Parts: sequence; C-alpha cells; structure tokens
Amino acid sequence: MATKYHQISLTETFSDCQNMFIDESPSFFQILSDHFDLSDFIPFEFQSAFYLSVGRNRIYPLHGFLSAFILQKIFSIPTDSLLLLFLNICEELRVFCGFSKVPDASLMSRFKHDFEPYIELMFQQMVDYTEPICQLIDSSLAQMLTFDTSGIELYVTENNPKTLNALIKKLKAFYKDKPDVDPYKMAYGLMPSQAAASSDAKQMYINGHFCYADKFAILTNGLGIVRHIAFLDDADFKSSHPELVVEKKSDSPDEDKSVGDASSLVPVLSDFFGLHPDFHPDIFLGDSSFDSAELYGSLFKDFHFSKALIPYNPRNEGSLKKVGYNEYGYPTCPNDSSLAMKYHGITNEKGRADRIKWGCPMMSYHKGWICNCQNPCSTASRGRTTYTYENMDLRMFPGIQRDSEEWNGTYKIRTIVERAINHFKINMCIAGRKTRNHTTTKADVFLAGIASQLTVIVAHDMNCPQYIRSLKPLVA
Repeated sequence: MATKYHQISLTETFSDCQNMFIDESPSFFQILSDHFDLSDFIPFEFQSAFYLSVGRNRIYPLHGFLSAFILQKIFSIPTDSLLLLFLNICEELRVFCGFSKVPDASLMSRFKHDFEPYIELMFQQMVDYTEPICQLIDSSLAQMLTFDTSGIELYVTENNPKTLNALIKKLKAFYKDKPDVDPYKMAYGLMPSQAAASSDAKQMYINGHFCYADKFAILTNGLGIVRHIAFLDDADFKSSHPELVVEKKSDSPDEDKSVGDASSLVPVLSDFFGLHPDFHPDIFLGDSSFDSAELYGSLFKDFHFSKALIPYNPRNEGSLKKVGYNEYGYPTCPNDSSLAMKYHGITNEKGRADRIKWGCPMMSYHKGWICNCQNPCSTASRGRTTYTYENMDLRMFPGIQRDSEEWNGTYKIRTIVERAINHFKINMCIAGRKTRNHTTTKADVFLAGIASQLTVIVAHDMNCPQYIRSLKPLVA
C-alpha cells in the first residue's frame, strides 16, 4: 500500500503557531514571570540612553521591546512582521511585554539600529551572571572553551544562486576541453570580494556553498552556552586590533576560510578575557585551522590554557619523510640520524612567526648550492630544507596525548559550538532575514545571545538543567 503524504500549508502552520500562543503561552509567560525579571538585567546605561534619547515620555517601555524580541527568538518567529501580528492577536503576549498598543514595524527596526551597543552590553553582563550557574551545573564542561566562525547571509543580489551558477555554467562551457581547469574555484576567484549593495556582505564559503555574509566569531563552553560573540568585519573590532592581517583572497575558498579563522582567534580571545577577567577556562577546543605553532604559544602562554585539543592540519604536513632531532634539538637527516642539518639563520616573513631555517647536511657550494647526497630525501637541487619554531613542542605535546581515549572523548565536545551556531541560525531564526544592514544584524545576533542566557537562568531557577539550551519543551 502506497504511503499517502500530506503537504503542510502556510495556513496550517500559521494556525498551529496561533493556537500555541493562545492556548500554551499564558502558562509559559507565568513560568518566565516566576523565574526571571528582565528589569534586573537591563544595564543602567541602556535605561538612560533609551529614556533620554527623545526628551519626552516613551509610549512603549524598554522592557517591552526587549521582551518581545527575546520571545521572538524563543518561539522561533522568523520575521518582525509576524511578531507584530502575534502581538495583535494575543492579548497575553501584549500584557507580558507591557504594551498598551502594538508598535509599528519602523519602531521595532529603529530600536535595534539605535540601541545595538547597549544590547551588546546587556549580553556581556548576562554572560557574567550565567558563568557561576554553568560552573554549578557541570564545572568540567564549563571549563572548556570552543571557538568557531560563521556568517549571516545578507539580502543581496550576489546571494541569489542563479548569479554564481550562471558564471559556473559559462566557465564549464568555455573550458570543456580542459579537464584540469576547476570552474568552481575559478568562479570563486572571479566573484567580487563583497556585495555591491553592502560592503558588510563579504564573500565566504560556509557549509559547502559560496555566499555573501556578515562574518562573526562565537565562543561557547562545553555545555554549549554562548560566552562571547564578535563581528570580525566590524569597524570597531578592526580598529582595536590593527595587528589583524587581512589576507588577499586566493583561488581556494577552503584555504581563505582557514587563514581567516586562524588570524581572528587571538584578537577574539583577547577581547573575551578583557571583558571577563575572572573567567579561567582550562581546555581549548578548536578545529584543524588553528594548528600552528604560533597559536599554540598564545593559547598556553598568553591565555593560560593547560590543554589545547586541535587536530593536525594536513596542509601543514608534507609528504616527505620526517626529519629527526638530536640531543641538542637540531633537526637531523631523515636517512641518517647522526647527521645534523645545517643552520641557515632566522627567517622573518610577514604574517608568520619567526622560524629557524635548516638545510641538508650534504649541501655544498659550487656555482650555487647543490646537494651531494647519493640517496636524497628531496627532489630539490639544494636538498632537504626544514624549519623549527619556538613552540614546536607545544604543538606536538599540547597538554594531552594525541589519539588517546581522553583526547577522543574530549574532542567530541567541540561540535557543541557548531550546534550552538545552528541553534542561533535555525531555531532563533537569525538566518534568512531580509536585511543587508550590519547594525540590525548585530543586534539580532546579540538578542539571540540574551535569549540563550535567559534560558540558562530560568532552567537553573526551575532546577531543570536539561532545559539550559532551550525552553521550548516547556511550551509544548
């Protein structure tokens, strides 16, 4: 017997949401009222800026706007227009927000645009409040810090799949007789670095597809609770970190992403510990893009992590036979450990840590450097070249034995940061917003961060730690 499928219509979806607000929301609002007072977490600076900015009485209260936007994230309401519709049809929602009448759409958008810095400040202060709660729930997981980057796709022409697909189709047709040409990489190189309508929409490669997005970095603990958010192309972020090198776009999207993630790690961690000096995470979890000797040194010496779980990056590993090391730390010939390689001084390259260059011990100079080895381990005319770094030992021994059971069990937790990003984008409806404005995009992401902190506070107060990442089961 064939299975009969039922197509879900927009009308049914809206009806389900409407029934949820009318039937289930009053009890949920009561739970929030009993376990959380939003006014206690609104910074004084926010209050002053909001009520002094117009010089007259406000019709709509500050906690009303914040309550509406936070509930929008918790209930997964995708657009502000749909939020306003629910405010119109649900009296309990209006009463909970403290609205005597429903604001218009321009006021909602203007609130996010005008008060974004204070929304960010409120998020940071709530992170301070939730840190002891995370330590009480599971101190071992709370001591872990995970890092990842992502982007919010903005509403620009370049994000229309037809734009890139049309270019790829032309390149495939033009180079159909040249199988060694990769039309996808070529298309990536030919597309502009930023969208024409918005300079904040930078070309990125996210989850296997090209897009133009507002890039941000996110830190979570091992519980999946967001600890820090930073927009990497923000003017304030760049001005406070002039050392951040903006690399030229290459023809490899994977390589560009890896370079961008690695260069942003230290600035983001510096800002995080500057905002929260009393936080002392012990374990760092990152993907292979952070596998460099320089970053290991920063993690251990500057930020005082005792363990850094970062897989080896295949791009950092050559196919040649590995060199050895003698008792003095000099690299030795791969074929003869008794032969120490020749010292060639310290190399200084822009954007890289200083490193010591070593050459083949069988090199000699005769109208140029040549290798006299009878069994060379490299095809280079000068023979084998290798480098040593200041923090090579930290990369090899990052406070934990690689491939041990402890490593494998602990590193699995790193995916929690990817789930947190997905929760923000899908469940809190950050993705798919029809805007190209950088400021309102930031405000929406930080409002989602505030909603996540509220979730932790309410779940802890209810003695229900299973709800620290989502309160939706309470509504169902």
